[in-house]
Amino acid sequence: MQTKSDAPHRALRARMPTAAIAVAALLCAAPSSANAAPYPTHPIRMVVGFLAGGPTDIPARFIADRLSTQLGQKVYVENKPGAGGMIALNDVLAQPRDGYSLSFCTYFDAINTLLYQNVSYKLSDIAPITMVSKYYYLVGLAKSVPVNNFSQFVSYAKAHPGDILYGTVGAGSTQELIAHELEKTAGIKMTRVPFKGANEITQEMLAGRVHFQVGPPIAIGPYYKSGKLKVLATTSPERLTSFPDVPTLTELGYPLTPYGWLGVCAGAGTPKPIIDLLNRHIVSITRSDEYRQFMEKTGNIPVAMTPAEFGGAIVQTVKDAAPTIREFHMQIQ
Repeated sequence: MQTKSDAPHRALRARMPTAAIAVAALLCAAPSSANAAPYPTHPIRMVVGFLAGGPTDIPARFIADRLSTQLGQKVYVENKPGAGGMIALNDVLAQPRDGYSLSFCTYFDAINTLLYQNVSYKLSDIAPITMVSKYYYLVGLAKSVPVNNFSQFVSYAKAHPGDILYGTVGAGSTQELIAHELEKTAGIKMTRVPFKGANEITQEMLAGRVHFQVGPPIAIGPYYKSGKLKVLATTSPERLTSFPDVPTLTELGYPLTPYGWLGVCAGAGTPKPIIDLLNRHIVSITRSDEYRQFMEKTGNIPVAMTPAEFGGAIVQTVKDAAPTIREFHMQIQ
């Protein structure tokens, strides 16, 4: 028997596309004209939905700089933070679908279609170009918390329910999903504090005003290596080569291995020849030794995909996140 409280869950399940339909929709593009002007003929915007200098912005600027050289036109980054990346994506989707406004897209763009009941776009509005990196997370802790390993942290959090303040960059973010899973499996209770970007959380952790963050290595790693923050674990299946002394959550008895991803997207309807051209150039960047070395320093993993492969990954992100969003009643009106 279904109850009124089941309605949000039924609505959420009803919105879940099948992989085949969703990928096909993501790849739809307007037919190109035989007489179309060569592309590009003027500068290109790449819009980032998070703060300048953060873990999303830094790779975006690396790629934009190299892409400018390859295309012979300036590709400039514009930051429009807020609403888990939706402000930035909505800006791109409001522009002509001509390849001159690109989104440096993230897994947030997929999850937001689950998270918000009144989200202003669908997965089919996004034209995937390529994923450029993925990253597992570090479980970071402020120096002000008097523990040195994950077991001690769990004991401390149990003894101080609600006192641990954890930073998150948005409801439904992988960071928040992991925090909820850890609360559930470890039997602890923390208090959520929202921010616009991971770099803001890190600065508050350095000051001791926020205690806990599940964040990307590029945001936490440098401060761990300099001794200014603690790192208790990583979500990677195996220990990261950049952090060989950090145990995995799986090792510690918490089999959580989620990851985040970054990519380049356009608005659906962007001509396929433009999507394919951008894919070729960006993939050549992400396969370069220079990019691989840059990614290794940040703890990220370089990725190159076809638009079809990236479309499948976007759909899979939604399918993976849906059960946790349902379980913790995270959908937003």
